[in-house]
Amino acid sequence: MLNVCAEHLEEDKNAHQGVAVLGIALIAMGEDLGSEMALRSFDHLLQYGEPVIRKAVPLAMGLLNVSNPSRSNVIDTLSKLSHDHDAEVAMNAIMGLGFVGAGTNNARIAGMLRSLASYHHKESSHMFVVRIAQGLLHMGKGTLTLNPFHSDRSLLSQVSLGGILAVLHACMDIKGTLLNKIPYLLYTLACSAQPRILMTLDEELKEIKVPVRVGQAVDVVGQAGKPKTITGFQTHTTPVLLGFNDRAELATDDYLPYTSILEGFVILKPNPNAT
Repeated sequence: MLNVCAEHLEEDKNAHQGVAVLGIALIAMGEDLGSEMALRSFDHLLQYGEPVIRKAVPLAMGLLNVSNPSRSNVIDTLSKLSHDHDAEVAMNAIMGLGFVGAGTNNARIAGMLRSLASYHHKESSHMFVVRIAQGLLHMGKGTLTLNPFHSDRSLLSQVSLGGILAVLHACMDIKGTLLNKIPYLLYTLACSAQPRILMTLDEELKEIKVPVRVGQAVDVVGQAGKPKTITGFQTHTTPVLLGFNDRAELATDDYLPYTSILEGFVILKPNPNAT
């Protein structure tokens, strides 16, 4: 993919290079180390790449960190690009901020988008994109996410990823698509939106409130015995919101879950051996 991006082609023959940049993000988005390496590659592409590549880099950064605003260096880069002299790079950076903060209500990104709204108040195209990004940031008042990974980030929903990619490809030519006559392409994000809430139900699908511990997920692959799977936890009563790196476990012996992973809607059964 990087080899494709390194070619210097004529303007009417280089559209595939922007897609190659998204391809780098797609390959790397599954694990943290690859994501860090991809971000370094994006820095080089921003410095030395053709205009079509610079347009795609903010979108790729958004794809790499969907609903995950924990990487401050990504937010800083997108904030800097949102004031770029190329209007399409700036608009794609604003969309990237929306994807990075999607459904998180992140205060830092919200402040950036408010300042961008006052900065671009005379440019209708930029204002439209800022409003879309603000809508993504506060999606479902903070109860939804666009993150395509589920089941403790071990499985990828291809339908969810397809909805995100449809919008990102439209943003490659944002002036001819979302800002022209086909803004309804944004509705493909409905395929990607899913609740980031943990709700517990009984076997008759009636809501029950149980205490759960919510904390930062710990990678316990290959460790012997029964290591702790979360750290720095707090105890809440369901329903609770789970962040990008959060994991939950039951804090009571009264119920047993039907699934080993607690996220989304979880059905519980009474524990026959409860003390």
